[in-house]
Amino acid sequence: MFLVGLDYRPRARAPAKGKGKGEDGTIPTSARAARDAACVPSAARSARQPQFSAEESLAELRELASSAGAEVVGEFLQHKDKPDPATLIGRGKLQEIAGAAAMSSADLIVFDHDLSPSQQRNIEREVEPRVIDRTQLILDIFARHARTREGQLQVELAQLQYLLPRLTGRGVEMSQLGGGIGTRGPGETQLETDRRKIFRRIRHIQEQLENVRKIRTQQRQRRESVPVATVALVGYTNAGKSTLFNALTQAGVLESPKMFATLDPTLRGVTLPSRRKVLLSDTVGFIRNLPHTLVSAFRATLEEVQRAALILQVSDATSPIRQEQEAQVEKVLQELESEKKPRLHVVNKIDALTSQEREHLRDDAHTVHVSALQGLGLGTLLDRIDQVLEEDPLRQVHLRVPQSEGKALAMLEAGARIYSRHYRDGMVEMVAQAPESVVRKVKQFVRE
Repeated sequence: MFLVGLDYRPRARAPAKGKGKGEDGTIPTSARAARDAACVPSAARSARQPQFSAEESLAELRELASSAGAEVVGEFLQHKDKPDPATLIGRGKLQEIAGAAAMSSADLIVFDHDLSPSQQRNIEREVEPRVIDRTQLILDIFARHARTREGQLQVELAQLQYLLPRLTGRGVEMSQLGGGIGTRGPGETQLETDRRKIFRRIRHIQEQLENVRKIRTQQRQRRESVPVATVALVGYTNAGKSTLFNALTQAGVLESPKMFATLDPTLRGVTLPSRRKVLLSDTVGFIRNLPHTLVSAFRATLEEVQRAALILQVSDATSPIRQEQEAQVEKVLQELESEKKPRLHVVNKIDALTSQEREHLRDDAHTVHVSALQGLGLGTLLDRIDQVLEEDPLRQVHLRVPQSEGKALAMLEAGARIYSRHYRDGMVEMVAQAPESVVRKVKQFVRE
């Protein structure tokens, strides 16, 4: 596999002649600052999001290629003022890449950029290896890692939606010579037939996913009838969400350094220090420029994020581009309309930091530092979840329960934190902190 990265850096415009110049023909600093500020939209001035550099983006593409099981034999980074509308990088550079790919015996060229159908066809005419873009590579990784029937359907839907506009010109059997009288190619009928087949398959998959969504809704309604809050793990791919999930739940889901190792959602129960029970949900990792077709296809899975009472945003403490990754996670949460939900920021992998770096780490009301691999900080994290969760709130009560009420006493033992207990005249007097749902069940024993 041969990787092609792109770096677009528009050249600064030459200063206009005349008004606003000094005697030496240059623009004064104050005027230049005012001009630059006027050229930047107000929203961008108020909140500039961190951006991936071209080198960081190419490094991420390399990780994606590794997750897809490919061997990278060469890379090329193209610096250009603006994208070429026909071939993205220009025909001269394209020929240079074709030569480099041929010398390294690459059978696939991957562009770190979305290619339009026409750009992909134009590039493939110039180079011998097959050409795909970043989106198609991510789709391939998703197809490899999907295990459940639901996950496979979601990936297939995204692949078909991606393929549909790219049918034209794919092979002789789907050729299309042009439009108008006397110009229709013999492949026109085949092309329309294939489109109909794909549309039919898309409708079928959407119906199946709708059935899955209905089943999920029914399951969620049954869960919500019992006051058990859902806590969703979200974060950039390979941030260690599955390792953290296993450390908190002992679920044994797949842990892998490869990107998108987790595609299928997993729910497991966790008991908090207050004895409250919550459901922890492991979700698919986010990534820069996550294809919209994937966000749409995985909406059934990501509904767990939308319905969660609390979001644990997991990030990698060792990542040199953590700020950029967190900005991308925020972007996807906004697309899911979940950015305003209660959230805890969990900084993972602190075991990989030096002792000096760990000394400067400080937990606060919104951030907890942990090592899911070594179990560091997990107690603090569970305490913080207990403090933040608003569903089924905790209540401290004074109870007087007859010793004959074994069921009520067992319920309090299992579901409440008992601070004191005294036995007197066949009664058990206790002070306990319990969720509101437990207090309601023993309300006849509560003393004001």
